[in-house]
Amino acid sequence: MPFAIYILGLAVFAQGTSEFMLSGLVPGIAADLNVSIPSAGALTSAFAVGMIVGAPSAAILSLRWPRRTALLVFLIVFMLVHVLGAVTTSFGVLLATRVVGALANAGFLAVAIATATGMVAADAKGRATSVLLGGVTVACVVGVPAGALLGQMWGWRAAFWAVALVCVPAVVAILRSVPATAPSMEPSTQPDGTARAGAQGERVAAGPSARRELRALRDPRLIVTLLLGALVNGATFCAFTYLAPLVTEVGGFGNGWVPVMLALFGLGSFTGVTVAGRMSDARPVRLLLVGGPALLAGWLLFAVAAGNPVVMVVLVFVQGTLSFAVGSTLITRVLYAAAEAPSLGGAFATAALNVGAAAGPLLGGVAIGAGLGYRSPLWAGALLVALAFVIAGLARAVRAERTPTTAS
Repeated sequence: MPFAIYILGLAVFAQGTSEFMLSGLVPGIAADLNVSIPSAGALTSAFAVGMIVGAPSAAILSLRWPRRTALLVFLIVFMLVHVLGAVTTSFGVLLATRVVGALANAGFLAVAIATATGMVAADAKGRATSVLLGGVTVACVVGVPAGALLGQMWGWRAAFWAVALVCVPAVVAILRSVPATAPSMEPSTQPDGTARAGAQGERVAAGPSARRELRALRDPRLIVTLLLGALVNGATFCAFTYLAPLVTEVGGFGNGWVPVMLALFGLGSFTGVTVAGRMSDARPVRLLLVGGPALLAGWLLFAVAAGNPVVMVVLVFVQGTLSFAVGSTLITRVLYAAAEAPSLGGAFATAALNVGAAAGPLLGGVAIGAGLGYRSPLWAGALLVALAFVIAGLARAVRAERTPTTAS
């Protein structure tokens, strides 16, 4: 795996830390900027919306940029808005920095996926993607608790400074490690992953076109896979967002166990991404056929047995593993299906993940607000995964019905 891909993973780690660290900083931000807790919580929603809108729009904007240039622009903007967020005394300015930061994050991740998968063999997209998503999971394990600790010791602004500082070595490394090749001059690859050369050995140009890539993204199979990825990720974040009250109010653990459980879930997610990286290229169907039903069964069992501390400890890790293994594999399938849209395929995969990340907590919050208790996000997560099965089954039935007609 090229070293540059790990550098991109470092940048994704910084961005993932920024995305999730606010869960431990909201009270301090509210007190410092004289706003209510719900108002401070809107910073999280603003980031999620920015990610959804930013992924395709930023990818289209940068379609004809050299990829190194696009990565540097997005990462430097992300770094600078965190510096501004760390020094501002205005909640409105801070809210704006979260939106702009999310747009830059989404653009970076979309281009990073296209860059990483373009630097490896044609049958290694899953491994490359797992390195990038591994940055998000490491952020859950290390970055988020570290941000919360910095917030407790030196205030919430210290966490923003830390994110900006982590971006600095990534900027330098991208400048030195990522090729300056423009998208229009990226080498085409053969099935074995080797570059396809022209008569004189030059790279084959494939000029990027937003219209052509958008047309390629209308493939029904691709749309279904994006929807499945959003549903699975929605289930993940539906449960993850409300893990703290589940641990204390249902599991009977003390507050000191919450960071432990969050880290355990993060370790599971890292394990899942690693497994997906090894299997999603060569054996994706097997992983989905085994992991999908196991994921659904796990959410159902978790909902029923959440009051048992031993079961809770086991399932927090297991569900983190299964969620990210299945979710990462679906995203890898998007990248393979969107071979004719290398830039926008990663962008729409990013948007699908964040649709789930935004909708899942909303659904869980509605369930809790309706008086269904802190187990209800687990039931909601199971419902989302079950819906994914229904959609996958219907799509398969439609394809089977159309196949004879197409052949005749």
